[in-house]
Order: sequence, then structure tokens, then C-alpha cells
Amino acid sequence: MAYNYRFAIFLTFLFAAAGLSAAALVKEQPLVLKYHNGALLKGNITVNLVWYGKFTPIQRSVIVDFIRSLNSKDATVPSVASWWKTTEKYKGGSSTLVVGKQLLLENYPLGKSLKNPHLRALSTKLNGGLRSITVVLTAKDVNVEGLCMNRCGSHGSSGSKSRRAANGAAYVWVGNSETLCPGYCAWPFHQPIYGPQTPPLVSPNGDVGVDGMIINLATLLANTVTNPFKNGYYQGPPTAPLEAVSACTGIFGSGSYPGYAGQVLVDKTTGSSFNAHGLAGRKYLLPAMWDPQTSTCRTLV
Repeated sequence: MAYNYRFAIFLTFLFAAAGLSAAALVKEQPLVLKYHNGALLKGNITVNLVWYGKFTPIQRSVIVDFIRSLNSKDATVPSVASWWKTTEKYKGGSSTLVVGKQLLLENYPLGKSLKNPHLRALSTKLNGGLRSITVVLTAKDVNVEGLCMNRCGSHGSSGSKSRRAANGAAYVWVGNSETLCPGYCAWPFHQPIYGPQTPPLVSPNGDVGVDGMIINLATLLANTVTNPFKNGYYQGPPTAPLEAVSACTGIFGSGSYPGYAGQVLVDKTTGSSFNAHGLAGRKYLLPAMWDPQTSTCRTLV
């Protein structure tokens, strides 16, 4: 399923220009993600990583530390783990993500222009098996079908229909948009392509592309564990659903509105914006997630 929330931001900007407030939109369209009685990814889930193209060791460590922070109790609150804990409110209990195998493909074996079948093929490289998520991460010089046009990443599942129905292998793709479309996939760390041109926030890890990838990866991991096989939690058509985080487009802190991410924390030393602490002193900016208990988009700050 394509991750289309940047297009949703554009629509929200249009509503705002027409004089419709976000509150009015919510009133007209209550935010309810229906459970469609399918399998969710719960319990211990292995996350395997395929690095396609050139990533620096620092870039890789920022992303790996984020995944490891999802279930860590060691970070300062508000933490990445407290953000992820909202997924426990969906049926089935907790989803514990554990980093598994990693594969570096720095020589671009499929070229620098990829299509959807390439992503599915890359997701099978590590033979993740059942109860796993393979994350394919493409470097900033790799153009993927649909990137910057209507998506910043996607998630899906591989294997037979029977396998998918029994918590089969899921996969996620996220691209680094730094050189291709940071205003589309790395907002609020870059001027947006559409809507109000508010000043961009300073990225917490000093890398607009990678910090944008964290936002999209966080979104897709939450969407994957709560709707891995197109029959979990979502609103709208299964081919273009609003899911756990994509339903909360552009919200990072309280008081957010179109073009404004909301009230977030600011590092006094670097001036960077964040709302979650992670392992190794990392800081991240994470989007709001739909809370099934309150039927609202929950922010950390």
C-alpha cells in the first residue's frame, strides 16, 4: 500500500485556503479506523534491513537506533517507546520489533531507477520468513516509481494468500528524498511544496533526508503492524487506506494546523526540533498516531 499522506497534506492545504478549519473537517469526517477482522503483527517481530545504495555509517546508525528505541525502556520520556506503545491499544497486544539481518547493496545491482517489482524482489533477499518485516531503504540518488509523485514509501506483503493470512512476511519501503523532493517527503525539515511557506524546522540528527526517512519509516512500521495484509485497521478503500499514522497527516505536536507541525521540543544547544528521545541520546520527530481508545490522533507533546 502506497503511503500517500503528503497528498493528503496538499488536500488539507486546499481546505484551509477555502476557509475550512481542521476542526471543521474532523467534525464532518469523524476519524474512525475500522477493524476488518484480519491478522495483525503482534508479539516478537524481526525487522530485517536492506540498504540499497550508499548510506554513511552515521545514517545507518540513526535509523537502526530508532528501530531499537521502539521497545526500549531506557530513554528519557517522551520517548520513541512511549510513542510506539499506542500500537498496544490495537487488538492483540504489543508488537516487539527486534533488528535482525542487514544487507548492504551499495553497488546498485538493479540500477538507480526502481519499480514496484524491484522493491518486492529486494524484500525477499534476506528470507525473513513468518512474523517478520523486511525494510528496504533506498539512497538519495535512487529514483523509485511513485516517489515524490504520490508517495514517500509503501508497505505490503509477499508470499501466497494463505501465508499472508497467517502473519506472513511483510515489507516496507522508504526512500531518502533529500535530493529528489525534500519538500514533499521531508517536511517539516524543508520548505513544503504546497501551502503556507513557514520556516522549516531544524532536523534533530542534522540530516534532512534521514530525519525525513525516520518520519516515513515510523509511519509505515505502525501502519504495517496494525494493517499488514489489507484487512486490519484502516479507513477508506483497502487500495488507498488511511491507517494508524497516515490518518494523522502533518500532526507532530499539540496545536498543529496546515503548514504548522505543532508545539514540539527544541534542543537548546542545536536548535533542532524533536518530540521523542531514543537510545544513545538520539532525538527524533515522530508523527501523531491514531489512538483506538479515544479515536483521536495522539501526540507525544
